[in-house]
Amino acid sequence: MSDRHSAASGAERGGGADRHPEIDWIAAEQSPEFRELVRRRNAFVIPATIFFFAWFFGFILLCGYAEDFMGESIYEGFTVGYLIALSNFVMAWALGALYLRQARRVFDPLARNAAETALEAGRRAGGAPGERPPVAGRKEVTP
Repeated sequence: MSDRHSAASGAERGGGADRHPEIDWIAAEQSPEFRELVRRRNAFVIPATIFFFAWFFGFILLCGYAEDFMGESIYEGFTVGYLIALSNFVMAWALGALYLRQARRVFDPLARNAAETALEAGRRAGGAPGERPPVAGRKEVTP
């Protein structure tokens, strides 16, 4: 795993609120655009995850409890068990493709709107670029 994906290296590079001081992160999280993004993404991801787990664990349960059914030959030794096992791969690729399509059509435009709203809120609250807007309920500590 590369360093760019580790939590420690993100902190060392100044990730989070320090990385984009021009953004009011609290306002960004509370914006209707961001909430809509999270709601729409969850509306896709949660059912897709439930479907994936039901399909996968259904296969596992059939393997354990329906051996005769899973062992039935469909075509010259190709069994129902092999068919369902291969369908897990097809299903995973299909869910990935559906997610990418949804991301391109729905999530990405919503994310751009949320980012623009966050930048605008940061400009209104903080003023000049590089100047960090105050965060509600947090004392500013100067070095």
